Amino acid sequence: MNNYSLATVQIDGNEKLVIRIEGNIYALDELTRAASKESIPLTLDKMLHSWGEIREHLSEIAQTPPSDCTPLDMASLTFCSPVLHPTNLICIGTNYQDHLDEMKMATKPEYPYGFLRPRGCLAAHGETIPLPKGPEFIDWEAELGIVVGKKVVAGQIDEAKDAIAGYTIINDVSARDWIVDRPAVGIDWVMQKAWDKFQPTGPWFVPREQIGDVQNLDIRLSVNGQVKQDSNTGQMIFGVSEIMTHLAGIMTLEPGDIIATGTPAGVGFGQDPQQRIQSGDVVAVEIEGLGVLENRFV
Repeated sequence: MNNYSLATVQIDGNEKLVIRIEGNIYALDELTRAASKESIPLTLDKMLHSWGEIREHLSEIAQTPPSDCTPLDMASLTFCSPVLHPTNLICIGTNYQDHLDEMKMATKPEYPYGFLRPRGCLAAHGETIPLPKGPEFIDWEAELGIVVGKKVVAGQIDEAKDAIAGYTIINDVSARDWIVDRPAVGIDWVMQKAWDKFQPTGPWFVPREQIGDVQNLDIRLSVNGQVKQDSNTGQMIFGVSEIMTHLAGIMTLEPGDIIATGTPAGVGFGQDPQQRIQSGDVVAVEIEGLGVLENRFV
């Protein structure tokens, strides 16, 4: 069986889907025409609204890619976030015990601790991320991202686990300036997390069935080639299934929603001495089976 993954890219000024099949990348519209499957939506946002049906067609295409379709050069592609218009960007924090330790948090959370982000935080693989004026301590966070592929109405927790369409990579960028001197009401999550382009995501969306054990994936992050985070998703306090069940008990999840699942130890704030992203730094996040997400900060 040929595995495949999807990415959204810019081609001739238009957003298009590409499909990677066993290392070769093709324009999806070419493959659908060649396979007489023109009814397949050509954006991931639309696909996810009928993912159960669409993934079967994509699997068929991946098994016999037409020989007359020319592969694309990845280096020539300008990537977008895989999902362009998610309804919700949901982030889970404090979800690796070693990260709690380095952040000097003595108490393990009783449930997945979350917050929301605006869509303006999305950024793409290869995109240059501007360091905002105001905060001085910008930090990195490697995270596994869940992509929702089925609407789950709040309270339908039995359906939550099956609503996962696939996975992607996230760098949950953070402004740490206000952690130590936070007000009595707690951390201001907008000040820490809501800056434009603070969630690079992608480049690939990998269907759930192509990831063997999502709770046993190596995850690492490097800055200018130097490894800072090196862990495994098996170290999560709350696994993917628990996160989905928890969220579905609170809110309606929509196709295309992206959920960040927390970061392991190795963030700059937890280093001794502390480290932060500097102008010119290249930050790369790699997750086993999902690829590499890389961005330069200026």
